[in-house]
Amino acid sequence: MTGLTSRSSRRVGEILRTETAGGVLLLAAAVAAFAWANSPWAGAYEDLAAWRIGPAAWHLDLTLGMWAADGLLAVFFFVAGLELKREFVAGELRDPRRAVLPVAAAVGGMTVPALIYVAVNAPAGGALRGWAVPTATDIAFALAVLAISSSRAPAALRTFLLTLAVVDDLLAIVIIAVAYTAGLALLPLLAAAVLLAGFAWLVRRAGTGSGWLLLPVAVAVWGLVHASGVHATVAGVLLAFTVPVSRTGGDDAAGRLEHRWRPVSAGVAVPVFAFFAAGVSLAGGATVVGALRDPVTVGIVAGLVAGKPIGVLGATWLARRLTGAGLPAGMHRRDLMAAGLLSGIGFTVSLLIAELAFAGAGPAGEHARLAILLASGIAAVAATVLLRSGRASATAAVASGRSDAHAGAGG
Repeated sequence: MTGLTSRSSRRVGEILRTETAGGVLLLAAAVAAFAWANSPWAGAYEDLAAWRIGPAAWHLDLTLGMWAADGLLAVFFFVAGLELKREFVAGELRDPRRAVLPVAAAVGGMTVPALIYVAVNAPAGGALRGWAVPTATDIAFALAVLAISSSRAPAALRTFLLTLAVVDDLLAIVIIAVAYTAGLALLPLLAAAVLLAGFAWLVRRAGTGSGWLLLPVAVAVWGLVHASGVHATVAGVLLAFTVPVSRTGGDDAAGRLEHRWRPVSAGVAVPVFAFFAAGVSLAGGATVVGALRDPVTVGIVAGLVAGKPIGVLGATWLARRLTGAGLPAGMHRRDLMAAGLLSGIGFTVSLLIAELAFAGAGPAGEHARLAILLASGIAAVAATVLLRSGRASATAAVASGRSDAHAGAGG
């Protein structure tokens, strides 16, 4: 029985490491939250999200919604940080010539949406504090849509999108740390730095198998970063950056930790966060109409749906002109457009930034969450249509070629 349980656990873990499974769970959690928040039992959903738990003496008596955003998402950012470091040390970002286009695409895909949001909100007196909401790309959701939409998409498109999203995540982390930190408590921050150095020493000396040593130190670093005023998810990235990576891309501590924690991130952390973040109530038609007219909603939707692809395509074109770099082998303009649309799926990180930007801001926060859900859905559908139409065209071309070949043989 123990062996069967162990095999079942390993099988579940392998499934959760796939982009498709993570994206499906994320979407299911968001749909469940949205349905519950708009059902006759909406009050129970709000009570659950507002339920407080944790030691008040350590300032950790947080609501379940806050635990999901501050605590569980630290696991997501830890896994993303491990992936970031591996990309910089042994992946696409190691070679500047190969990295220049996806890096430029990421920068353009963050700059243009922010400018669109400001352009929409500044004249209308909207909340400019939300400028960063449409800059983020959801790695898990975007890759899941790519995997589901087209099995024949070139491998170079997935690599390009992954690199773009990784750089996007890194810049989003910097934005969260700089733009959404109200004040700093230096003593907890210094203590976190000391423990972070201790974690780095332990992971090099004791290895990743000594989780009983590493986990308490990691939790302590998270708690101190939270107490310092910096958003606690940044602790996940800082911890990940201390983990050694093999330059040859072989077995290393970062790979082992990513393999171990990715199922927790994809199967628990991100879906639970989505469940508490996506419960937007549409109580009354007037409320919906007001939300859709709000410059905050318009700026976020326009930024994600239009700004992302415009930024990705524009920055890539400019980088190619300035550097002479070409698109990766196997990628075409249609694939680049698909990458731009997929990067408009903001979801997880966009929802987090919206919570930070509009905390206590009344309806603006609800409108921002609605805009993220709407824009991410539009971007996902548009990308799916583009990818499937490309696959259909390719299939038709292959069939036509075969038909011509048979006709030639018959002649």
